[in-house]
Formats: sequence, C-alpha cells, structure tokens
Amino acid sequence: MSMTLFDSPSFAKHEGVHAVYDEKTGLRAIIAVHSTARGPAVGGTRMWNYGSAAEALEDVLRLSKGMSYKNAVADLEMGGGKSVIIGDSRTQKTPELFRAFGRAVHTLGGIYYAAEDVGVSVADIAEARKVTPYVLGLSDGPEASGDPSPVTAEGVFRSTLTVGRRLWKQDDLTGLTIAVQGIGHVGGYLADKLHKAGAKLVMTDVNTALLSEVAARTNAEVVAPDAIYDVKADIYAPCALGATLNPQTLDRLTVKAVVGAANNQLATPDIGERLFERGVLYAPDYVVNGGGIINVASEMNARQTGGAYDPQWVEGKLSRLMETLEEVLDRSEAEKRPTHEIADAIAEARIATAAERKAEQLKAA
Repeated sequence: MSMTLFDSPSFAKHEGVHAVYDEKTGLRAIIAVHSTARGPAVGGTRMWNYGSAAEALEDVLRLSKGMSYKNAVADLEMGGGKSVIIGDSRTQKTPELFRAFGRAVHTLGGIYYAAEDVGVSVADIAEARKVTPYVLGLSDGPEASGDPSPVTAEGVFRSTLTVGRRLWKQDDLTGLTIAVQGIGHVGGYLADKLHKAGAKLVMTDVNTALLSEVAARTNAEVVAPDAIYDVKADIYAPCALGATLNPQTLDRLTVKAVVGAANNQLATPDIGERLFERGVLYAPDYVVNGGGIINVASEMNARQTGGAYDPQWVEGKLSRLMETLEEVLDRSEAEKRPTHEIADAIAEARIATAAERKAEQLKAA
C-alpha cells in the first residue's frame, strides 16, 4: 500500500495542504499551511527541480512547520506556511507562471502569504502581486521591505558573534576560521561581514563564478563542494540547502560550533543530540536565520498600520531575536539539553498559547 499524506513522517498536524496545477503555464505547486494560531501563515516560495512530487511534498511539509516555529521564536504575529513550485528556476520561469501561482494563493483568501525563497526573486513575487495582495517581500511602494537577504545575513552574523563570545571569550572573530557552505544572496552578505570582523574564511559553492568573486573580496580559500566538511575550522556555516548535518557528514566535521543561514540543517533530530554530546554548539537554524522573515513581517505590519517600512521596527525585532538565542543557549547549558530541543520548546509554547487564546475568542464569539 502506498503512503498517504497523513502517513508522511513530515506531516505535523498541518491545517491544510493544497496541490495546484495550471495546464496553460505548466505550474505545478504545493502550498502547505502548518499553523495560523498566531496569525496568517507566512513563508517563502521555493522553485526547485524536485526529482518527484513526493520529494516536493516532503520538503514543503518540513519547511512550513519550520516557518511556524521560526515566526513564533521571532515573536511575530504570523503563523507558518510554505509553498514549492516544481520546476527548473533557470529555464522554466515565466511571468505567466507566477501570475498563475498568485491566483492560486488568492484562492486561499489570506490564510497564507507568499514571499521569495530559493529560486524565486522579488521580481517573481511582483508578478504574483498583480493578481493577489497576499504576497510579501516587494520592492515597490512605501511598505515594501525588498530583498530580505541582508537582514537574514545580519541575524546570522550577530548569532556568530554571540557564539564567539561564549566559546572564545572575544567580541570579534579575529583568529577564527569559518567554513562557509553556499555564498548566494545570504552567504555572500554574511561572508563580507565575517571577513570584516576578522574571520579567516574557507568557502564553497556550485556557482564557481560567484564563488571566485566573493572569495577575492574576502581573501577566502576556496574548496570543492564536498570538501567543505573536512576543513579544519572553528565554525561551520551552512548557507545552502538543508540537511547537510547528517550521518555522512557529521564525523567529518571538526568544528566547535555550527551557525548558518540554511533551513532545516539537521537531517534528523538525533543529529542535534549527537552534536550536543560531542560538545559542538549548534545555534538552531530557525532562530539564527529569522532576520529575513522579520524584514518581510515589517511589510505586513506597515499594511496593517497604514504606515511605511520601518527599519527601527525591524531592528527591535532582530534585537529581541538575539535575546531569544541567548535564552536558548543559557537553557541548553543549564538543563543539559540540546539547543534544538530548547528552541522547539519555546516555539511550541508560544504557538500553544496563541492557539488557546484563539479558541477562547471563537467560543466567546
């Protein structure tokens, strides 16, 4: 008997999972709404050439749950969702395809807001915006938040400094070697910040032209993609796709900490336990990389208040997020529990509190 959606190990009491198909444009997409307890589900749209629809489903289920946790930990009045478009973003993108996607998002009536993610640009989201208001991360208009990558990178950078202070008792990164995997939008911005703070960088990416460009300006050593796990470094910074912390890579890492921008870095939760047992400080990904969604959330905040994009609001939320990271690390040390378990507990408690409040409001109505 074949596995159903509800049998999937990645199904986590999702409120809704929506399959989308448009024959004219060739759109094949899945929109997963994990939770709306804290507000409308918000999460990026990923366009990826998945090997199968089942693979795409697993990815969107995991990513949407991750967004619920990320938004809760960032103390945003938003739930969690995610969408994936099956296709090659280099060859199959068209304006019509993203307008078709926008129409699909619109049918959900505002329970899900889409934004950009891997393989999807601000310009793509702008096409979807032509047919629905339920998208965020725009570049035009007073409330537009633009590219979230710089703010994501800033959050990862501050998290790296936090870890540096804890492990090496220093306020900058001088003398530390950081292995950066992936130097796309976020990784490139992050590399610049790490270099400026004194770190020695070793980096890799499948985009060799971009890799050479970033390495040149940051005096970084370049290695082949698979060799990044064997680098003698202090910190591993995964900034590409997820699950790079897995049984095949774990024994190859010699670092003392993991701080990176990628989503779903742990292939399975037990990897987090094994890192903890080995004394490797893992800064939970969805805490570390929450700057981007905070920047996107500022756009929704501006719409609700009738104002404009407010960098001070973003800074306030980002500072609060760093306080939450400190709480995670403090509790992990005090309770002798892996950091990902502590972060999950904080997120789940905030979501549960919001769900109870929402249920009480519905009863009162």
